[in-house]
Amino acid sequence: MIYVTHALPVNEPGEPTLSREQVWDGLVMKANNALPFVPAMTSCEVTARLSDTVFDRDIEFRGQSFTERISLFAQERVVFTRIAGPVLGTIANEIEQDAEGLHLRFSFALVVTDVVPGSAQEQEYADGMTADYLKAVAATLSAMRRVAAETAGV
Repeated sequence: MIYVTHALPVNEPGEPTLSREQVWDGLVMKANNALPFVPAMTSCEVTARLSDTVFDRDIEFRGQSFTERISLFAQERVVFTRIAGPVLGTIANEIEQDAEGLHLRFSFALVVTDVVPGSAQEQEYADGMTADYLKAVAATLSAMRRVAAETAGV
């Protein structure tokens, strides 16, 4: 199993300041259509709405097709559970706050089918996923800041 977690500060000097609500709105937009937020994703389509807070989507990520069940936990986190595809498990985007301010944490716990646990091949996949998700979190924050700047008329 591959497990990675990393947090980035939401508010950086010289950038528009984002509130928890703005970050949450950005995460919901990303859950519904990740293409503007995740550079390694080439397809994203919501296929079923199971409730106001749970839906399924089909994606293509790094050239592989997956079905994900998305669960929204208002103002706190979005959980993406891979329910079909060559890599199964969960990915979470969480809004955290401490004395230093807001942070956006991504975590994933994934199992790559047909790959030996602990192998060089699994590590290579983990390294690629980590790099892709760091880019995705940075792109997500950038998109949120762009929306905030447009809303403020900057």
